[in-house]
Amino acid sequence: MTSPQHSPAAARTALFEAVAAVGDEAVALLAGCRGDTRIPGSAWTVAEAAAHLAMANELMAALAAGEERPYGDGTPASLAAANAASLAERPERDPAVLAEEIARQAREFAAAAGPRAGTEPVLTPLGRMDLNTLGAYLLTHMLGHLYDIAVALGRPHPIDRQRVELTMPFLRTAMPRVTDARTAAGHSACYRLRVRGVGGFAVTFTDGAAVVSQEPPRRPDCTILVEPVTFLLLALGRCTATGALVRGRVFAWGRRPWLAPAFPGLFTAP
Repeated sequence: MTSPQHSPAAARTALFEAVAAVGDEAVALLAGCRGDTRIPGSAWTVAEAAAHLAMANELMAALAAGEERPYGDGTPASLAAANAASLAERPERDPAVLAEEIARQAREFAAAAGPRAGTEPVLTPLGRMDLNTLGAYLLTHMLGHLYDIAVALGRPHPIDRQRVELTMPFLRTAMPRVTDARTAAGHSACYRLRVRGVGGFAVTFTDGAAVVSQEPPRRPDCTILVEPVTFLLLALGRCTATGALVRGRVFAWGRRPWLAPAFPGLFTAP
């Protein structure tokens, strides 16, 4: 895969290729599985997670084609309600059928987005963002749910360093939008995040409001170095910072290194 650091055009090509490839990998992941297998830590079964992915991919492909599709108001409660309603409206639960739909809609997204300018604004379930960031959103969403399915089935998951790199534009855009008002209330601190082999950025909290920037606006209070796959799993709420620190996948230093374990909890995973 071409590194997205090479050029904007290469990044866009790599992103769309990854979207299509991950969609295709869903077919192999779900092949011959039991759809009623429970996903650990979730109320969903494998089939329900696959049905949600098929629906979400279809939604993203429609957005990439220029359609407007309201889906919640961006808050966790509204997105959960929209997810429940969409699952109730779509009774298909055959994993093989759903896998083919996941793959087909991923390819539809790439085909629809390809001819359009990457900077074109799109209204998404998490607010307005440009088309390229929507692609990173789709990739992030697929990787998260396919990871859950892989864990439930005891099969290899599709997350790797290159794909994490391609999700970064969405994760940076989403962070201020998914800040947890309760846990972040009154919090002020400057964090520098370094994702090994991918790059870094800064997140600065001022009285509970988060701002993401390429460079920290002041001396960081806490620098966090994290392995790429762990970074995405932390961002999506699939693992804990304490566990990652104990396993040596996260390191922290600076004037207030003790802030690191609580950092993921300042956000509600999208």
